[in-house]
Amino acid sequence: MKNVIAHDIIVRPVITEKSSRQMEDGKYTFEVLPKANKVEVKKAVEEIFKVKVQKVHTIKVRSKPKRLGMHLGRSRSWKKAIITLAPGERIEFFEGASV
Repeated sequence: MKNVIAHDIIVRPVITEKSSRQMEDGKYTFEVLPKANKVEVKKAVEEIFKVKVQKVHTIKVRSKPKRLGMHLGRSRSWKKAIITLAPGERIEFFEGASV
């Protein structure tokens, strides 16, 4: 994607019980732009947090049907990236953030 800065690619961190457990192993989870690829996500994380990224796994989270009374709808679909950092690297932003 052209003309997109790193802060636009990384939408928000995902803080769940599972992602909190994975942080101990050096894996961090982010919501990213749906059109972002692994290379762009890696560069964005390295630029924002000043760390060395070892691997990037991306997952498309599909929308689910939802219902509120007689009204039908869907939750939104989004893209998740699980970042594995090089050994010895940490993101200080997540320290103290737990569920």
